[in-house]
Amino acid sequence: MDVGGTKIEIVALDDAGVPVLRRRVPTPRSYQGVIDAIGALVAAAEAELHRTCTVGLGIPGSLSPTTGLVRGANSTWLNGGNLQQDLMRRLTRPVRIANDANCLAVSEAADGAGAGAASVFGVILGTGVGAGIVIGGKLLEGTNRIAGEWGHNPLPWMTRAEHPGPPCWCGRHGCIETFLSGPALAADAGMADASALPALAASDALAAAALERHTERLARALAHVINLLDPEVIVLGGGLSNMAHLYEQVPRLWERSVFSDVVRTRLVRAAHGDSSGVFGAARLW
Repeated sequence: MDVGGTKIEIVALDDAGVPVLRRRVPTPRSYQGVIDAIGALVAAAEAELHRTCTVGLGIPGSLSPTTGLVRGANSTWLNGGNLQQDLMRRLTRPVRIANDANCLAVSEAADGAGAGAASVFGVILGTGVGAGIVIGGKLLEGTNRIAGEWGHNPLPWMTRAEHPGPPCWCGRHGCIETFLSGPALAADAGMADASALPALAASDALAAAALERHTERLARALAHVINLLDPEVIVLGGGLSNMAHLYEQVPRLWERSVFSDVVRTRLVRAAHGDSSGVFGAARLW
């Protein structure tokens, strides 16, 4: 399952990795509501499939290696919760939990847009912004389990007009997430929903300008990643990954900021779309 800022998705995969059941429900905006929704989704899925399944869960945060509690989730009602233990009690079985961007990276590196690549940087551009790193087919979690927490670094090479950047829920200003998330793009355009912007851009100057700023900022932010990690493939997932202009314009723009005479890194759309995270969560087993 994948717990997002707006929806919880469940998918059941058979032994060949083929989806046999998929459901989505709105994400409750309370900790207990999330526990109850997950419990109901699992019960309904197993009743329909007539079998008991393993459960993997992607969340927009991570579990502290010290306390086991959720931290760093932009769905802030999850923070501080003992989610793994609470779900194990509710579902009466082991539950594996990972960051949602890590799940996306695992999925896309296994059989998606990054299949066969030596290094994959998997990005979520949605309600929040994050990333996961897969090297040689293995997920890199890091000593502190924060590898890929790209969205909470400052936007690189800020202009004077951008500095110090919008306030972030994490307590800082100017995080990449505050510039590149879906809500940030919508706010920049003065709209409620960023998904409508590409269709409006041809006739609406405000929409076109907001998309141009977002594209250029994404190029800067990914250039920073290339300078540090030099991945073979960068995969975009999340709701904003459906904006087709990114795949032509961003690689053209990031060349001015990458510290190299050539940039061979490929920028591709997630093959599994906005379900990459949920497929990766199933693959945690």
